[in-house]
Amino acid sequence: MAMTMNDVDRFEAARPRLEAIAYRLLGSASEAEDAVQETFLRWQASDFDHIEVPEAWLTKVLTNLCLNQLTSARARRETYVGQWLPEPVLAGDPMLGPADTAEQRESVSFAVLALLERLSPNERAVYVLREAFDYPHREIAEILDITEAASQQILHRAKKHVAQGKARTEVDEDAARRIVDEFLAAATSGRTEPLVRLLTQDAIAVGDGGGKVPARARAFEGDLAVAKFMRGLFKPSKAKRDLVGGSPDVYATTANGGPALVVVLDGRVIGVMCLEVTPDGIAAFRNQVNPDKLERVTRRWAATDHGDPLLRVF
Repeated sequence: MAMTMNDVDRFEAARPRLEAIAYRLLGSASEAEDAVQETFLRWQASDFDHIEVPEAWLTKVLTNLCLNQLTSARARRETYVGQWLPEPVLAGDPMLGPADTAEQRESVSFAVLALLERLSPNERAVYVLREAFDYPHREIAEILDITEAASQQILHRAKKHVAQGKARTEVDEDAARRIVDEFLAAATSGRTEPLVRLLTQDAIAVGDGGGKVPARARAFEGDLAVAKFMRGLFKPSKAKRDLVGGSPDVYATTANGGPALVVVLDGRVIGVMCLEVTPDGIAAFRNQVNPDKLERVTRRWAATDHGDPLLRVF
C-alpha cells in the first residue's frame, strides 16, 4: 500500500521518541539515527491497514533492530582501540528524550550509559523501556516476545547491575557549575594540590580516542593520578597545538544531563569532557575525543548560541 502524507506525519511525530529510545539502547547518536531511518523504511513498506497501534508497532521494530545492532556491536567493541565511551549529546537535543523524573535523567547520563554496556541486549532493552519511558511490563513483554514475569525478572537483574556502579547522589545545577569553574581554575594553575582537593579519592579519568586521537588505553584512577593528568592536559605546549591544529576554546555546558566542557577549534567540536559531580567532589571525567563520535555534537553546536568561551587552551 502506498504511503500517504498522513503516514509520514505519524512517523515524524514518533521520531523524537524513537531516537531517544535508540540512543539509550545503543549509546551512539549516529547508530540511533540509522536505526530510526531503517524503522522508517520498514514503516514505508508495511501494510498500514493491519497496524492497529502505530506507536507500539514502531517501538517493537526499532527495539528489535537495536537488539540486533547491540549483538554485533559487542563483537566490534572487543576489538575497539582503547576505551569505549558513548557519544555525548548536548542539552536541548531531542535525542535526550524525557527528563521529568530522576530515572529518566539518570538513564541518559554518561555514567549510566557506560554502565549499560555491562548488560545483555535484553536487559538493556527492558531497563530503558521501563526506567526511561515508563512502558508497562505487559507492553515490554509484547515488544520483546517474552512473558511479563520474565520482563520483571530481567528488570530486577538490570537494575542490580547498574546500581553496582551508579553515580552517587546528584548535586544541583548551580553547585555543579561552581565546581566546574573551580576545576578549570585549578587545572590551569599548574599545581596539583588544588585539583586533588576537588576530587573524590576514587576519582577516575577515561578517554575515548577510537584509535584516531591519542587517548590512554587504561583509565587514570585515584585523586592524585587524575590530578596530575588534568594538570598536564591543560598545560600549554607547542606539541599540543600542533596535534590539534591550533589553540581551541573551552566552553562550559551541559551534556547528557550533567556538567560538561566542550572544546572547540574553528567551529568544530574536538572534545567533550563530561564531569560526574557528587557531593563529595568530582568522581569522574569521561572525555570523548573520537571525531567519529562528535559529528552530531558539532552540528548542534553550530546551530546554537553558546556564549563566550571560558578560556583558550594550549
